[in-house]
Amino acid sequence: MLIDITDSDVPYELEILKSPEEIAPWLRYIQHCRDRPLVHQVSLYERAVRRFPRSYKIWKDYLDLRTSHVAGLNTSAHVHHFASVNACFERAFLLLSKMPRLWTDYLEFLMLQADTSITRRAFDRALQSLSVYQHYRIWPLYLQFATSNACDETAVSVFARYVYFQPREIESYVELLIDRGFYDKAVETLIKILDNSDFASVKGKSRFQIWSDLADTLIHHPKETARWPTNRILRSGIARYPDQFGKLWVSLASYYIYKGDIEQARDVFEEGMTTAMTVRDFSLIFDSYSEMEEINLSKLVEKEDPTFDREIDRLMAAFEQLMTRRTFLVSDVLLRQDPNNVVEWEKRVALWMGNDAQMVHTYAEALATIKPTKANGKLYKLWVSYARFYEQRDQPDWARVIFDKATKVRFKSINELVEIYIEWAEMELRLGEFDRASTILQTATKVPSINPSKIDFFNDDIPPQERLFKSMKLWSFYVDLLESAASEDHHLIDTVKKTYDIILQLKIGTPLTIVNYASFLWDLDRFEEAFKIYERGVELFSYPIAFEIWNIYLQKAIERKLGMERLRDLFEQALDGCPNNIVKPIFVLFGKLEEDRGLVRNAMKIYDRAARIVPENDKAEMFKYYIARTIENFGLAATRRIFERAINSLKGAEARDMCVDFIAVELKLGEVDRARALYAWGSQFSDPRTSPEYWTQWHEFELRYGNEDTYKEMLRIKRSVSAMFNTNIGYIAAQAVALKNQIVQQQENGFSESATPAGFVLSKDSEKKRQNQKLKLKQELELELEPEPEPEPEPQKPKEALKESNPDEIDINMDDI
Repeated sequence: MLIDITDSDVPYELEILKSPEEIAPWLRYIQHCRDRPLVHQVSLYERAVRRFPRSYKIWKDYLDLRTSHVAGLNTSAHVHHFASVNACFERAFLLLSKMPRLWTDYLEFLMLQADTSITRRAFDRALQSLSVYQHYRIWPLYLQFATSNACDETAVSVFARYVYFQPREIESYVELLIDRGFYDKAVETLIKILDNSDFASVKGKSRFQIWSDLADTLIHHPKETARWPTNRILRSGIARYPDQFGKLWVSLASYYIYKGDIEQARDVFEEGMTTAMTVRDFSLIFDSYSEMEEINLSKLVEKEDPTFDREIDRLMAAFEQLMTRRTFLVSDVLLRQDPNNVVEWEKRVALWMGNDAQMVHTYAEALATIKPTKANGKLYKLWVSYARFYEQRDQPDWARVIFDKATKVRFKSINELVEIYIEWAEMELRLGEFDRASTILQTATKVPSINPSKIDFFNDDIPPQERLFKSMKLWSFYVDLLESAASEDHHLIDTVKKTYDIILQLKIGTPLTIVNYASFLWDLDRFEEAFKIYERGVELFSYPIAFEIWNIYLQKAIERKLGMERLRDLFEQALDGCPNNIVKPIFVLFGKLEEDRGLVRNAMKIYDRAARIVPENDKAEMFKYYIARTIENFGLAATRRIFERAINSLKGAEARDMCVDFIAVELKLGEVDRARALYAWGSQFSDPRTSPEYWTQWHEFELRYGNEDTYKEMLRIKRSVSAMFNTNIGYIAAQAVALKNQIVQQQENGFSESATPAGFVLSKDSEKKRQNQKLKLKQELELELEPEPEPEPEPQKPKEALKESNPDEIDINMDDI
């Protein structure tokens, strides 16, 4: 092709002549001609590529020029232009076939054209020409071409080759196969995926999801996948994924529904319902089954063809039977879950209510199925229910056979065997067979002749039948039975006594056993025998268990009016070793006995002992009782020494309340000064903030009996007490909350006790100052109260200043009370 060379081109022509082996002059020349007509540029490029056929840069620029020129043209109307560009690319590939960018440009250019064969072959040549490490630049275009322009077979073929290059894209390949209708190939590929234990889904699918894709493909396209054993594949999935049991059984049934084999689908549903292990799976299968039957029935009804009437009736009857069976089928599921579930077996029996034959069959099946040592629930109830079934139908002999078999069962708990014997005996009593009931219990409680003491009642390794004789519940029932009969037949009294003695010899009795035994003898007017049983009881049981026995024993002894010396010995024996926290009722009963039948002075001594022994929480109540009894027997004045000891023994609010009671006594005796001194003494326990009523009473007292000096003294004491208790409420609350938080923090973090809570600094000087104030107040109060002389010195006794002459005072020495 000849073109005109202008004056401006001459320098470039000279330059390329001068340096024929250099590319740079050519590139400058090409750049110079950018604005020239296409023909001129093509001619120049042709000269350049002939001179430098291996120059990638020149070829790239040249091909870009040619493709940009035809871009936007109709490929059908300008076929020769596109063919010319194609030929140009082909010439470039003669020496530059390893250049992936040229290939991608060429392939993108071919994809604009309508000839898929040329394009496909070009893609193949590109993959053949380039290194495998450069194929990643070709495959995206190839896949785009295959999925958008190529036919289904070509698309599948291309994607299959791509999977060899990129195996992890096999899931996309499966999606393409299903989308293009290649279901058989899709199944084959999915099976390969599942057979590969190392496969990891790039789409985040689990193996079950992949398996579900396989199942869905087989189910919905049974004809296209006929060569695959769908039934076996789906059943293997059911075995592999038991948590999806219901869904997969429905899928298997759906497969036959799609095939049009309804009878086989029914068989699958039936098998699924009878093998489901959870109610959820069963419900899923049952609902799908009933839905299928409803749809089939509806289709036949809609046809309105008389020839289908018989079929409709048959299907209707089958559907009603299916709905009726649901309850039994659910019961089957629950029993398959746990065949040892007693409650579910009881419900199963109830389902057959009204059908005796089926009830007996269910009872027998349940008792044959349940393993006694693994029974979930109370197995004895099932045996009892079985026996009552015959009892209610007037067949006691069969009921006895059932009970007899039950007694040979090795129950999980011995209590269940006990219940069997008790129920058996109660049945005999309902039938009026007392002798049979007695014989049954006598057999059950028979003590073995060899080493009965060595048998451990709580050792589950020993059969319950061998431990039964140590069951207190069974013995108690036996004794109650004998006692009820002994009231009419006195010949059984010795049998009852012998039975009780055996219980005590076996050392299985309880305090209630002692009480019942003694009460039995007491009702027979065998009082001394009853007392002996009480004695045995307090020897067998120590405190605190023996307390209740002693309590009843002592009351019975008092009721029987035994001699005082014997009663005193019994009380002293009861008090010996009795814990302080439960001793008060015995002391009160002892003192009341002395008041009623003995010496009042002895009663006062007993109350005095009690006040010294009882624990702190009972002292105030005991002192009040002691004082009340003293007032009733000796008058008000005799209580002074008791009050003085009480207010020194008690603390806090109890001491304050005792002071108030003491003041009331002194005022009744006309001792105003002593009352005032007691007000001063009790003030140390009375914070004006929390005990305003105390100060109100003192205020009223001074207004009535006092003068200006005594009133000022009261106010001075009140100020001292307020200072001692620190009336700054906010400060106390803040310190209390802070101290509590500190203790909690120390317990959690293990900090030392000296840590300051919530930013507060504990002041030792403040605490010391408060203690000094308290000590000073006590010293001032002790100046006003002088203690009376006591046989035994006690701290902080009221002073002798309180002891003034009183013409009405009773001359009694409290030490003699």
